[in-house]
Amino acid sequence: MPALDRTVHRLTRGKVLLSARVVPGLVLTVPGARTGRPRTTPLVCMPEGAVEGTWILVGSNFGRTGHPAWTANLLARPDEAVISWRGRDIPVRAVLLEGEERARVWRAVLAFWPPYAAYQERVEREIRLFRLERR
Repeated sequence: MPALDRTVHRLTRGKVLLSARVVPGLVLTVPGARTGRPRTTPLVCMPEGAVEGTWILVGSNFGRTGHPAWTANLLARPDEAVISWRGRDIPVRAVLLEGEERARVWRAVLAFWPPYAAYQERVEREIRLFRLERR
């Protein structure tokens, strides 16, 4: 689905993201941690709060062993990310959630999309959670 999402998103100039028909989604663009070249990834997101302006991203990697590459990019360049959300490009700042804040948000994420619990059970690593805030 990510490859198809990227293509449809590009062809519709950011107006359509197929996976967003099932769950909310955005397209994240952030410079690569090593190369600095823009990396674009369609992702499921959990909009946070009543006022649009923050989003939660879950680095589940579908329950695979390693963290997804986009999470390393956000860790390396948290102030250089841009999302495409409902056809608009929005500069954002990424914050890795930890401790009690992560635990609280993780509970909300599981209520939002319960399959994340199965992904966490399959891996020893703690799935990374990021809050994206408008810059």
